[in-house]
Amino acid sequence: MKTLTDHLTQYAAYHQDSRNVATHFVGIPMIVLAVTILLSRPQWPVGALLLSPAVLAALASTWFYARLDARFGIVMAMLLAASLAASQWFAAQSTSVWLGWGIGLFVVGWAFQFVGHYFEGKKPAFVDDLIGLLVGPLFLVAEVAFHLQLRTEVRDEVQRRLGAGHAAHGHAA
Repeated sequence: MKTLTDHLTQYAAYHQDSRNVATHFVGIPMIVLAVTILLSRPQWPVGALLLSPAVLAALASTWFYARLDARFGIVMAMLLAASLAASQWFAAQSTSVWLGWGIGLFVVGWAFQFVGHYFEGKKPAFVDDLIGLLVGPLFLVAEVAFHLQLRTEVRDEVQRRLGAGHAAHGHAA
């Protein structure tokens, strides 16, 4: 299994342009919310909880993140829990509201992604490795941590692996 640094380095190689990274800070949260909205139906009561495909996907994703890194895994679990909570509201609405928001956020989120990659001049990371779809949200969390001078050992290793050309962009990872 690849390490946290392996995944972040591979993803960062496709995200050197600060405009691309900026569009990802808009597009990726929209896509994550859209996916949890769309997967929030059907729901099955399990005790006091409502189980849905969104909950199962969030649990599997959290397991992936926690295996890579406990601290980032906790942050990702909290963000996914917030997305699931918001998605519950959408799932409780009419089918047109649920689908409208889910599909709308998905389409607009991907539009932001592709605009960013136009700036970058490179294809999205997931084209070469589908796991990039899971790494994208983690990349954003890492970027925020690096900006806050947290996890500098991870940032420094990603930069070392990417080489001096990456550091010249003034981009953390």
